[in-house]
Amino acid sequence: MQSSKLTGFRTSDILYYISVPMTESVRTFHDGFSQNFLEITEDFKGYLQYMKGLRYEGVALSAEALSILGDWDRWAMGETLDMIQKDLGNCQRCKLHKRRKHIVFGAGNPRAKLVLVGEAPGHEEDIQGQPFVGEAGQLLTKVLRAIGLTREDVYICNVIKCRPPGNRNPEPDEIATCIPFLRRQLRAIRPKLICALGTFAAQTLLGTNIPISRLRGHFHTYEGIRLLPTYHPAFLLRNPSKKRDVWEDMQKLQKAYERV
Repeated sequence: MQSSKLTGFRTSDILYYISVPMTESVRTFHDGFSQNFLEITEDFKGYLQYMKGLRYEGVALSAEALSILGDWDRWAMGETLDMIQKDLGNCQRCKLHKRRKHIVFGAGNPRAKLVLVGEAPGHEEDIQGQPFVGEAGQLLTKVLRAIGLTREDVYICNVIKCRPPGNRNPEPDEIATCIPFLRRQLRAIRPKLICALGTFAAQTLLGTNIPISRLRGHFHTYEGIRLLPTYHPAFLLRNPSKKRDVWEDMQKLQKAYERV
């Protein structure tokens, strides 16, 4: 295996990264690890302090390790949706930026217990810069109201932030470019539940090719969060006979929501 290029990194810098006081989100992250891991971390910290006392200036780290340490400061400080949106900026990371009118980042309660994830913005969303504001969005609002929720109670976003031309399906390179921002949004919100609306949202978050018809109706797990796939509201507009299935899914979601 080809070795990674090593880069110098100061001992004092490493000590900073592993000594930053943990926010609630990082503490929750650490709670998932064993006590042995935390003890190893403390031992490593002590070793670095010892080396610093000997005036040892630094250690050689791979580019991958430097990248992880570079991200640690963001995790430790508790990344917010505003920080993520600022990082996204006037995104030109994939070809979809060429024909979009607005980036559709997401909307709703930044502390929501429930996040709904769709596929991509449509025509109306592209014009207004808000998720689910077209006909499918109106149906989604009604569905939420039927289980006692409003759009202000939840957070709504998409896998893709820019409208694909002609509302075509997102392409693999577009999903790969955009999915890190969705994952960061979910980590910033830390919801108790996720509802994946449609094939692309469900398959992308669950890392599977299983059809939505088989995924729906059952809770799955995404990074420790319960995730319920169901049909996309736009699909219901074309296939009204599937509304019964979605209503069954929403009743399960409502019961789970009331318990969290």
